[in-house]
Amino acid sequence: MFRTLIRTAGMIACLLLGTVGCYAGESFKALPPVADDARLATSKGQQTAVFAGGCFWGIQAVFQHVRGVVKATSGYSGGEKKTAEYEMVSTGETGHAESVQVVYDPAQVTYGQLLRVFFSVGHDPTQLNRQGPDVGTQYRSVIFYASDEQKQIAESYITQLNKAKVFSSPIVTQVVPLRAFYPAEAYHQDYAAHHPNQPYIVYNDAPKVAHLKEEFPDLYLGK
Repeated sequence: MFRTLIRTAGMIACLLLGTVGCYAGESFKALPPVADDARLATSKGQQTAVFAGGCFWGIQAVFQHVRGVVKATSGYSGGEKKTAEYEMVSTGETGHAESVQVVYDPAQVTYGQLLRVFFSVGHDPTQLNRQGPDVGTQYRSVIFYASDEQKQIAESYITQLNKAKVFSSPIVTQVVPLRAFYPAEAYHQDYAAHHPNQPYIVYNDAPKVAHLKEEFPDLYLGK
């Protein structure tokens, strides 16, 4: 996989240059709870959320370890169906972002709690069109909302975090309507679980899951 080699080379360059926060940036900090969150549902069910924040391998790995998440799938959102293919998305010219569809039980975890994980350990929301050495609009930070309630909660939380100045730079995360989600190729699914010793996963994605366990023990689901 050519793109995998590029990502690994970028990671090695960061190590050689001693770049601090080459991947994590300002993430890996427990952010305050969402002030304007929905309540836990009174009965079991399924709802869907879609997030984008850099390489989908890490975002998927994080949400697969969140209590109440039924399924997390890597894929593409923001562009057309005909361009929802990895090599095309990797050009940065399709409008797609590498995304993760999260199916969750609202009786176990709220949308706001998922947002808190996304901003705390999932990625750095202050990096524009990149995450570490992964550069391009396909790596932008996006919340694709599926309902007016999701939109309201997401926008309110971003305002809350910016006002509290929890990051040294403004949050650049886009909040846009979900038009469609297209699952990625099979070899991208559960990538971190299947390749735990790959340098990119060891350096970038495994620490995200470790910080999820450390910062959110009540939400962490060991697997």
